[in-house]
Amino acid sequence: MFGLGDNRPIGILDSGVGGLTVVRSLMEKLPEESFIYFGDTAHLPYGSKSEPELMRYAREIIAFLLKHEVKAIIVACGTHSSITLPHIAEDYDIPLMGVVKAAASCAVKASRNRRIGIAATQATVNSRAYTGEIQRLNPDCQVFETACPQFVPLVESGKLEDGETMQAVAEYLQPLLGQGIDSLVLGCTHYPFLSRLIENFVGKGVEVIDPSCKTVEQAMGIFAEKNLFGHNPDPSRTFYVSGNDESFYKVGRLLIGDTIKKVLKVKLD
Repeated sequence: MFGLGDNRPIGILDSGVGGLTVVRSLMEKLPEESFIYFGDTAHLPYGSKSEPELMRYAREIIAFLLKHEVKAIIVACGTHSSITLPHIAEDYDIPLMGVVKAAASCAVKASRNRRIGIAATQATVNSRAYTGEIQRLNPDCQVFETACPQFVPLVESGKLEDGETMQAVAEYLQPLLGQGIDSLVLGCTHYPFLSRLIENFVGKGVEVIDPSCKTVEQAMGIFAEKNLFGHNPDPSRTFYVSGNDESFYKVGRLLIGDTIKKVLKVKLD
């Protein structure tokens, strides 16, 4: 029998504004859900951080979100999803969902020639998480991963379509096109904000996969199973950061508009 659901907020975490791609998809697909977003701007970019550092950041942010009584956490970060989530997902009593499995599944379904490209942070590429998950789903797939270290700083500074960004897109993605890929996973949640440039560069023959919408669809499946859907006529949307709040506010509003009313800066223990 259908119950009343669960109006507690969803927790969402990322290194900065990248997870706002998940927020955008969440508001589109689940408009009655409240959420609390945490951008770890004090420590971005994550791509160059060590595994012990990332583990500490993840646990501190999750502890903060749990104090706010979230009902589930979306790890809206490719780096955390590939490196920390596999080690900590079973340590908590609420669902923790990342972006790797959902995006990998979509890539396997989309690819016709079984040659899949991954654009991600250096830490994610080093983990080979996408390659492992894709080849688990289909061992015949060939996966080509490339690190794109300039993408996160460009998005964080709001440079979505200027010459510097176009040059970076060409530099990072041309080698993947040279491998004959027919699908490209944007393996960091910052990257979909560059989708227009990326899609123009790779052309219509390459399917560009945004992990954020697939991750929200995964969350919807879990919510249906556990009766966690919220029904808030006036849902709350709260944004916290650990570092620069002014930059997050400015760039965040550029990316998702006036959903961001204010940004609260907090210091984690």
